[in-house]
Amino acid sequence: MRIRPIVALCMALFMVLCGMAAHAEQPALQNWFNDPFFQVTHADPRCPQPAGPFVDERGRREQAHRRAEKGTTCWLAGECERPKAYAYDPGIAEAVQRAFAGSSRFRSTTLWVTVQGRVVYIEGCGDARTARAAEALVRALPDVQQAVAIVRSGPQAPVPYRVMPADRP
Repeated sequence: MRIRPIVALCMALFMVLCGMAAHAEQPALQNWFNDPFFQVTHADPRCPQPAGPFVDERGRREQAHRRAEKGTTCWLAGECERPKAYAYDPGIAEAVQRAFAGSSRFRSTTLWVTVQGRVVYIEGCGDARTARAAEALVRALPDVQQAVAIVRSGPQAPVPYRVMPADRP
């Protein structure tokens, strides 16, 4: 008969621990691969900030193999002069920043840019026409393989990209 109170206590403790685990903090997001990520326009402070290259540990593991393969395949296929596609990213990021700074076309937008392996992702708030213009602007830059704009078209429209959690800067 003494076993019952002990079993009940163990079950209660187990339930408390399970509840604590369920409410534990979400995994920390990091820019594991140091991909360039920056904001290029600032018209709407209410525009949700994209998560960009920030992922948790699971996301890092999922990306690691694909990134290694893409990084060397570019060189092996003769599409890159450098041995890694990601080696181009810092220079592309600088060119993208200059291109947006030199254009008045995007004054009414709020956009962030992520550069990963010669692919430029443009995320934020604008409209379809400015999204196409942003893609065209970026595609014209040296070493850019592809440009993809994913924008929210209005304050009531759903956000079409992963968003940075509110507790992140």
